[in-house]
Amino acid sequence: MQDQTIAIHGGYTTEPTTHAVAVPIYQTVAYEFDNAQHGADLFNLVVPGNIYSRIMNPTCDVLEQRVAALEGGLAGLAVSAGSAAINYAVLNLAEAGDNIVSVPQLYGGTYTLFAHMLPRQGIQVRFAENDSAASLEKLIDSRTKAIFLETIGNPAGNIVDVEAIAAIAKRRGIATIADNTVATPALLKPIQYGIDIVVHSAT
Repeated sequence: MQDQTIAIHGGYTTEPTTHAVAVPIYQTVAYEFDNAQHGADLFNLVVPGNIYSRIMNPTCDVLEQRVAALEGGLAGLAVSAGSAAINYAVLNLAEAGDNIVSVPQLYGGTYTLFAHMLPRQGIQVRFAENDSAASLEKLIDSRTKAIFLETIGNPAGNIVDVEAIAAIAKRRGIATIADNTVATPALLKPIQYGIDIVVHSAT
């Protein structure tokens, strides 16, 4: 499918009861289980399915699948904000005592998260001198878990060499996180250039 088709139809199969072609908005919080064993299997992650809307919601699932398909990714996770997505990504890779390396020019909310919030949790963020792959690589050590970049800087508009940075990360055995908010997958699909995790703000 082309991006235009994915943007409209990705992640959604016509609703079987009504045959509605538009994604329904599921406003439920809880879901009915077939029986007690089915409920236990869901909570133990033995079978996939809906447990609680905070964990899984069919409407959000369509959004997650659609954005993942547009990016060429395997799966997606919709959260409350772009900053939350960045926080989720970092906290799933790093823990107290670890560090991540970042390009220096960042969206203000990201800079606040990196310079003030993550250090409170024991995660150091090292800011490179500039956006070059060489500048980032100099800061990598045995406790580095990821390189963070913005594909197109917000608000500076600076453009990084995504492929070169991804190559360094692969060579050093660490993950890459790219904020693709400004470019969107219409202009750039970072996964095609070796990036591991792509985040967006939907605003």
